[in-house]
Amino acid sequence: MGGGAAGFFGAIACAEANPRLTVYLIEKTGKLLSKVRISGGGRCNVTHAADTPAQLVQHYPRGARQLKEPFRQFDAQATIRWFGQRGVQLKTEPDGRMFPVTDSSETIAQCLLDAARQAGVRILTQTQPGQIEVLPAGGFRLHLTGAHPGEMTVGRLLIATGGAPKAEQYEWLRQLGHTVAAPVPSLFTFNVPDSPLRELPGVSVPQARVRVAGEKLEYEGPVLVTHWGVSGPAVLKLSAWGARRLHELGYQSTALINWIPEHTEETLRTWLRDYREQNGRKVVVSNPLFGLPQRLWRTLAEQAGVAPEVRWNELPAKPQNRLIEALLNTALPVRGKTTYKDEFVTCGGIVLSEVDMKTMESRRVPGLHFAGEVLDIDGITGGFNFQAAWTTGYLAGRAIGQSGT
Repeated sequence: MGGGAAGFFGAIACAEANPRLTVYLIEKTGKLLSKVRISGGGRCNVTHAADTPAQLVQHYPRGARQLKEPFRQFDAQATIRWFGQRGVQLKTEPDGRMFPVTDSSETIAQCLLDAARQAGVRILTQTQPGQIEVLPAGGFRLHLTGAHPGEMTVGRLLIATGGAPKAEQYEWLRQLGHTVAAPVPSLFTFNVPDSPLRELPGVSVPQARVRVAGEKLEYEGPVLVTHWGVSGPAVLKLSAWGARRLHELGYQSTALINWIPEHTEETLRTWLRDYREQNGRKVVVSNPLFGLPQRLWRTLAEQAGVAPEVRWNELPAKPQNRLIEALLNTALPVRGKTTYKDEFVTCGGIVLSEVDMKTMESRRVPGLHFAGEVLDIDGITGGFNFQAAWTTGYLAGRAIGQSGT
């Protein structure tokens, strides 16, 4: 069940592990692999370059410990080999993200569609079970509705229906006997309607530190100023690690940005003292320091009260102190969030203690397996959510195929 990354990978792995089985892939909509097609700006961030499972698991706010064993069986290197064996080569970008060399998500989608067809997977779209019966002797009876109505009895069932934003959307899984960790959004940007930077949309800084005032939440990386607030990898990754706490706060907080994270207040004051001695006649506002964009530097300086034509050797102590504070702690009143593009990721899902992570089989219902974002697993941006989908889908599909039912 589910025509996304995990569902396809599971169906293919199952059919390839046991060609005698009849494998159905059921998708409730008319669209297959929709998240694959839109991810990475239409390029599909397939996975992340990581040599070992230990490196991979560091990037999962939920599920890191439980993914160690699955990644030993199918890791990023296995993903690279899987696609390579089917004619799709991947390339690594400087930040570790991996894309098809074609830079087109259609390459990945078509590869999965072709592999499913070659393995004999039967695909039913616009079809979903109105009811799932757990049969006393084992197996399941699906009461299908939609384009292919009727009853279907199956020996095993893999649920790869993805994450959902509302708790009630998991009710059918609770009815099958499972516990669901309440879903909350992950990977989102910060809305700052009263931002002191609102005139700077498009300005980016390659390395800044973002933290949430009063919380043990911070992340360092690229930051992008937007017309609605702040975004960029540092904000997105912070939102993932802090997903539950930020939800508890109602997405109302103060974000503090250090634009020059290599400095503390003490080191910055020393650096500026030396700079003033050697560059005293330079105009403060028009000569940005630390590689910061001109527009950002000018805004921070002006908001600190630095006069337009004042030189460093004329700069009074108060505006210099305010400039130091702005560089190290620009305060942004966060009032809400915005989903990152169309790549919705959910924190929450089937609790992992109820799943055998070697086979992805339910510990509650024999023959029921899970894969992908329906599980309480989520990674930061960078290809990690797809890697979890490939891994859990592969292990579930292989286990079903090897079971022979």
